[in-house]
Amino acid sequence: MSDQLACEKFGRKDLSYQNWRWQPDQCDLPRFNATTLLERLRGKRMVYVGDSLNRNQWVSMVCLVESVIPSALKSIHTNGSLITFKAIEYNATIEFYWAPLLVESNSDDPVNHRLPDRIVRAQAIEKHAIYWTDADILVFNSYLWWRRPKMKVLWGSFEHPDEGMYKEIEMLHSYEMALKTWSDWLEIHVNHTKTELFFISMSPTHFWADEWRTAKEGNCYNETEPISQKHYRGRGSDPKMMNVVEKMLDELKARGVNVKILNITQLSEYRKGHPSMYRKQWDPLTQEQILNPASYSDCIHWCLPAVPDTWNELLYADIFS
Repeated sequence: MSDQLACEKFGRKDLSYQNWRWQPDQCDLPRFNATTLLERLRGKRMVYVGDSLNRNQWVSMVCLVESVIPSALKSIHTNGSLITFKAIEYNATIEFYWAPLLVESNSDDPVNHRLPDRIVRAQAIEKHAIYWTDADILVFNSYLWWRRPKMKVLWGSFEHPDEGMYKEIEMLHSYEMALKTWSDWLEIHVNHTKTELFFISMSPTHFWADEWRTAKEGNCYNETEPISQKHYRGRGSDPKMMNVVEKMLDELKARGVNVKILNITQLSEYRKGHPSMYRKQWDPLTQEQILNPASYSDCIHWCLPAVPDTWNELLYADIFS
């Protein structure tokens, strides 16, 4: 369990968010069965690729399955950007690979990556993709790290940055460029009869308390109840970005590659359960921050157990559909 997500460990008293469940319209989600999934994964690799929200979902999945495995028959290992959980008896792995922009970028270090000046090589993905080539199930996301008006794109290499050409490109266009590189790689390098492919839709942020009509100021701090307004959509998600994803996946399907969108956006819009102040702080807090917890509250990630478990229940249902 990551200290970024272990809200109860860091003092959260309201735990009602752990007990809410998602009920889709006109169908029932199958009950998650860890042993059944591990049997499906016997001798296989399941790899989550993306940013910290995808890691949030990966931690959830590891927690969902590891409880049925004896201590001596499971292990976890980190090698740079790749974290591998292994169920030894099943010869199965559930892995996470850090690639927040999918393509190569100056934010690829799994620890030192909080760079305000982001640069991508929108046409370069091989450095990452060699770690996923033989995976049996691939679960991608890439969204939050693109949320800025423009992205700086490099033609050249990070090893010789002075020799390259940089251009600031409008975000949606640079996002589309990166997804085109990603989709071309999938078409050429993935065994389409063997590998199941998924793309996770946007995980909404909840930075504005006024959206819940509970306060004029503030964010997710001290917010505990779900939103009951049907079809509610807040300001923390960008439908235009998902339109780009859908267009790219339609083009891939026409070329014989099926990537399923796992739509988590609407169900997550209704939910709270963000870590808020109840998480490990990577940098020491100032006295001013301590007096105002909302100023350092995490309204992006999700406490566990909670919302990402539902994302994995949807993934589980799709794998067995």
